[in-house]
Amino acid sequence: MDALTQHGDLIAEALGTTLLIAVLSTVGALVIGVLVTVARISPVPVLRGAAFCYVQYFLNVPLLALLLLAVFALPDAGLVMPLTTTVVVVLGLYEGAYVAEAVRSGVNTVAPGEVEAARALGMGFSQVMRKIVVPQALRAVVQPLGNVLIALLMNTALAATVGVVELTSAANRINNVLAQPIAVYASVGVVYMAMALGLGLMASRVEKRVAILR
Repeated sequence: MDALTQHGDLIAEALGTTLLIAVLSTVGALVIGVLVTVARISPVPVLRGAAFCYVQYFLNVPLLALLLLAVFALPDAGLVMPLTTTVVVVLGLYEGAYVAEAVRSGVNTVAPGEVEAARALGMGFSQVMRKIVVPQALRAVVQPLGNVLIALLMNTALAATVGVVELTSAANRINNVLAQPIAVYASVGVVYMAMALGLGLMASRVEKRVAILR
């Protein structure tokens, strides 16, 4: 870790950027994922089709290609954003597709009888989704969602390819100065591992707290 402590200020700032991207992208991905899941099971064919196309597109296009497309193509289309904002938007949209798939698997765990009972009580589609289906689906997929968020954290490293100074980018700069790739990247790897283990532990604890006993 000596390679990092020599450049503590740069690492601290870069780590803050990494965490900022991860947190904002996580919020966006969770919101998008839930909305897309609801759209995919809605009674409106257009919404189902649009949600299906969204998921298939982002599941089958590499994140790096999306980042490069956003950074270089959006300005030509007249939409200019700071690089960090662009990364947050693209990462949120990309991981939102994976969140949607995870949540959709959770929807399948909700007993059909509960939905039918809610409809018998006069609840509309939005009420059934908001009060019965989505809460139970989220509780059923805490661990899979945790895995998606860990992948999101790791994918923040791709921000370095478009000029954002996050943890991986800082490691590249430090290695250019010290020329100690093993020490630098191994140390940064430990930092990523610590954050991933922390997310995994948090997901496990949340899962135990909200687990549905059947």
